[in-house]
Amino acid sequence: MERQIYLESKAWQEGLSLMMEKLAEHCIPKNESVDVRLALHRITGTIIRAKRNSPHFVAAAMDGYALRAKETHGLSEREPRWLVLGVQVIQVDTGDPIPEGMDAVVMLEEVLELGERGILLQAPVVPWHNVRPVGEDIVEGEMILPINHRIRPQDQGALLAAGVLEVEVRCKPQVGILPTGDEIRSPEVPLQRGDIVDSNSTVLASLVEEWGGSATVWPITSDRPELLDEALLQMATSQDIMVIIAGSSQGRDDYTSQMIDKHGKLYLHGVAIKPGKPVVLGEVQGKPAIGIPGYPVSAYLTAHLFLEPWVKHLQGLSKGVPDTLEAVISKKVFSSLGSEEFVRVKVGKVGDRWVAAPLSRGAGVTMSLVRADGILRVPRLQEGFHEGETVPIELLRPVSELEETLVCIGSHDLTLDVISNHMKARGGIGGIASAHVGSLAGILSLRSKEAHFAGIHLLDPATGEYNHSYLQRFLPGREIALMNLVYRTQGLLVQKGNPLNIKNLVDLAQSGIRFINRQSGSGTRVLLDYLLQKQELNREQISGYEREEFTHLGVAVAVASGSADVGLGIQSAAEALGLDFIWIGEERYDLAIPREYLEEPRLKVMISVIQSKAFKEDVLALGGYDVRETGVFYL
Repeated sequence: MERQIYLESKAWQEGLSLMMEKLAEHCIPKNESVDVRLALHRITGTIIRAKRNSPHFVAAAMDGYALRAKETHGLSEREPRWLVLGVQVIQVDTGDPIPEGMDAVVMLEEVLELGERGILLQAPVVPWHNVRPVGEDIVEGEMILPINHRIRPQDQGALLAAGVLEVEVRCKPQVGILPTGDEIRSPEVPLQRGDIVDSNSTVLASLVEEWGGSATVWPITSDRPELLDEALLQMATSQDIMVIIAGSSQGRDDYTSQMIDKHGKLYLHGVAIKPGKPVVLGEVQGKPAIGIPGYPVSAYLTAHLFLEPWVKHLQGLSKGVPDTLEAVISKKVFSSLGSEEFVRVKVGKVGDRWVAAPLSRGAGVTMSLVRADGILRVPRLQEGFHEGETVPIELLRPVSELEETLVCIGSHDLTLDVISNHMKARGGIGGIASAHVGSLAGILSLRSKEAHFAGIHLLDPATGEYNHSYLQRFLPGREIALMNLVYRTQGLLVQKGNPLNIKNLVDLAQSGIRFINRQSGSGTRVLLDYLLQKQELNREQISGYEREEFTHLGVAVAVASGSADVGLGIQSAAEALGLDFIWIGEERYDLAIPREYLEEPRLKVMISVIQSKAFKEDVLALGGYDVRETGVFYL
């Protein structure tokens, strides 16, 4: 073979971009199905949803006594009351099913006396006190993991709890590593003068495994063109990426660049880095082929620069993150003195500051770990942090992912998960971090600059219009873009077959019908109050009006589990849990976006997703949605 000089000496970023661009259509992630118990550190290839509720039965949250809350009404220190053991109260341990007909648990510590008559209580309890409802942790049909997510031990636990036994994950990229050189020897071989031990193969193979790939090291091949050609072609038939160690410079026995050019395409020979300049980039049979310099430091550096991106790319990933960052806490965090607390938080960058939003702190809520981006430590001699205080966050996700995360605070809607999944499928790594606190709280979060956008559906009873008047009232002088996400159907969610024959809102006032409401400030709550007022119905007649859930799926699971008979919510939530749905009307669900964020690349990606045909098709598949104005700006 005739020796070639370096073709170019580009910046390494330029060389990598050139190679990625040339091979983009050939090298795409592929999926396979694996047992959840064997899926640690694998990368999800699709969105994964729960197949069952967790817990799947109404359970005691504490050791104590199960009872009917109504039988404690009127109790006080002056008027304690004995409740008969085995009749009015039944002893339960944490995690036990709640006996039929009972709806609360009194902790052992709250029992004044225990005797043959039963237990003596001196304080009333409310329904569902110390009780874990069906789906408190995980709701059937909800997203457990998004696409392109590295599965962690806590994720495996959540998946199994949710009834998921197999997951679709990215295939591990197969990386062939070919050590070359007449002077190269295996580590176990005694070295002679001029011999060099092959340490690079082990280092590179371990890096590949660390990055999530699977490495195969070929036998050491001497500097003979025919043997090198044969080994390269063998790798090309079975490997996704080919790495040739040494032979990438200009010496008499350096054949890597010529070999790649002969059997494929040579894109670059030489980059402007030190050490590591004589790197070779190309393709063979439509697969990346990388010539790595033989010096160990050069091999390690160039592997990080050129091999790691390909191993991560074939898994839908990116790389490189700090371990901690400083963030502003979005709401006050209370903590008891005496114990160091680890608060799970969602983290996103809004404007020029990081914002950390605390997640649920319940000991049984495993999804708070799945959703968490980081941990906020509260020292044991500190009672918490004030809203707006800057705090250190220990990261559970890379900063590069969090920087691309959009923070949404406001009303809950199932389509937000669909948006996030489409963004990740496009190669994004952040998606959407959403906090479901209701439409009004979402608008207030925009006022305090704690979110990129808010999901809102607030009906103005005076005009019958949605959202405009609330933005004018609470955000005067702030330039807000209002974009329609969907029109969605609202109605009454009832059990399959509608056993109580509920037909309309009037029926909610019937004796014995248990209602489940959305929280105050949510658009659904505003709609309910508007409809009740319009039909001259008294909310005090509705049993359960004060019982609140923060999501439509939460309302749906309460009805599906039998802890409530009816709730007001969206049709897609009813269909997700197999409930019957009684149509009430259609409402407009919009995204309120401060105009200063519209030029951010991640917002542009989100808007592009929302306006895409594929997103609209996925939304329609959920049921109960209309996309006639999806992606249209009103303001």
